[in-house]
Amino acid sequence: MKKIILSLLFAVVSMGAFAQFEQDTKYVSASLTGFGMSWQDNAGFELGLDATGGYFVADSWMVLGQFGWAHRKHFNEFNLGAGVRYYMQQNGLFFGSLLKYNHVGTQYKNDNFLVSPEVGYCFYLNNHVSIEPAVYIDMCLNHFADYTKIGLRIGFGYYF
Repeated sequence: MKKIILSLLFAVVSMGAFAQFEQDTKYVSASLTGFGMSWQDNAGFELGLDATGGYFVADSWMVLGQFGWAHRKHFNEFNLGAGVRYYMQQNGLFFGSLLKYNHVGTQYKNDNFLVSPEVGYCFYLNNHVSIEPAVYIDMCLNHFADYTKIGLRIGFGYYF
């Protein structure tokens, strides 16, 4: 009897857990970013904040926009980007890619374009709120050796 009740409970929970990936669902997120590595020798530790908003145009497919700020050892960066994400409904794993405009505020102002693929996972706290760790690569198209970096992101997402 205990096994049957437990099985039914898991079935009910798993059926409701994937409604977040349906068409017309909206999404907002705030994330801490950085914690990463850079190809630059003098870049140092980086810490940043991202604000993301998205909309599911089809089941499992989201278009999103992102605004970000990051601080490195000697300069600040600002990002503005747009992209897509695909969610695997079976397990909450997601794959995404963004195209970002990046402004680096050093003494020599740099404006770059970045392609940023990412892989992450959604840990749902309830039917609307998730914790989303991800690994990403910001590949700089203008100055690959100077501004390409690998980083970690952890954020809170809200699906409505």
